[in-house]
Amino acid sequence: MSSIIRWEPAREMMTLREAMDRLFDEAFTRPFNLANANWSVPAVDMYQTDNEVVVKAALPGIKADEVQISVTGEVLTIKGETRQESESKEKTYHLREQRWGAFERSVILPTDVVADKAKAEFENGVLTITLPKAEEVKPKSITIKSK
Repeated sequence: MSSIIRWEPAREMMTLREAMDRLFDEAFTRPFNLANANWSVPAVDMYQTDNEVVVKAALPGIKADEVQISVTGEVLTIKGETRQESESKEKTYHLREQRWGAFERSVILPTDVVADKAKAEFENGVLTITLPKAEEVKPKSITIKSK
């Protein structure tokens, strides 16, 4: 004997708050796609001073010649690829979390920059990109004259 259960579609719908909580939880707790052991995005810090925008990207185990940087309009893109070491028949892995494969990260710059004068340095697995701000967006001081 089966019982009849009343279907209430509103009960099955997720609230907007629940959906946003789930979105942020998934975005910030799993920044890397570890399901197929590929590296999806490098972690990035970005800040600005009066004269420049600085972007730092964590790229452990990557060589400088494996990275390309481009600025198109207001978007900075860091991309590249790291190769997986060759498989060896003598090894039996118990844990394998090293990231390999293609990676790409694009960020929107907070202000206009002069891309032609940008500098990039790579040290201890951290890529630092320094982008000078365009003259028209730099803060200007105005002197007040008293009469």
